[in-house]
Amino acid sequence: MGNQRGLGLYMQPLLHGRPARLAILDYGLFQVHEDGRIIGICGYLIQTTAGENILIDSGFPAKYGANSAAATDEDALAGFGQVLSLGKSNLAPAQLAQLGLARSDINLMIQSHTHIDHVGFMGGFPGVPIVIAAAERALPRPVYWSGKLTMEWPEAKYIELESDTRLGPGFDALLVPGHAPGQLAFALELPQTGPVVLTSDAISRPSELESDFTGAWDADLARHHANRLMTQAHNDKAMVIFGHCPEQWPKLRKAPEWYD
Repeated sequence: MGNQRGLGLYMQPLLHGRPARLAILDYGLFQVHEDGRIIGICGYLIQTTAGENILIDSGFPAKYGANSAAATDEDALAGFGQVLSLGKSNLAPAQLAQLGLARSDINLMIQSHTHIDHVGFMGGFPGVPIVIAAAERALPRPVYWSGKLTMEWPEAKYIELESDTRLGPGFDALLVPGHAPGQLAFALELPQTGPVVLTSDAISRPSELESDFTGAWDADLARHHANRLMTQAHNDKAMVIFGHCPEQWPKLRKAPEWYD
């Protein structure tokens, strides 16, 4: 199917309603070998006032829910870390079911980037348009993990972003490359919670702001855009939800609870 390019803040919005509530999806726990930190793997479901359901990221591939040890061996992921907890209940369909939603209820899917813990069910929503940064979609295949490039691009209508983009009223996708070539973050405003910034992996955890962004695709860009996101969050007095923060993860509400 065709791609749509060249979108920006002044495009015709893809969504009709404003964000009404936000759910955090629990895609499992992972331990990073480098420093032993234990991180939550998260996705997001945003529901709008028009009844639209937007899925941001889809967690690990289904094979990890069936046998995480065998899947880790197959992907040679053990060099980076290990899955601590990831069952079928942590896969995208089961997490959506906790919210009373089926795959057919999703109106729009967004990939913040294409690393293995974010892209596993990207092909699992036939007919649903996928919003993704043009720089990410330009890769021969999704990044997946460690240059293996084992995953093909699923057949879909891709809406490719080349700049910050207003997806709908009160909901922006922010192009923040650094961690990945086409990393996206998100700014939205909820009725009760107020402004929220979802950094995704542009800032995995607050301590990363004091580091050199080791392992980033482009550390200088990562630092630049991380500072930009934190400045925006400060100016907007926004709640910040980081991509993989060990301290924040246990405190966040998870599906079936909502932020509204």
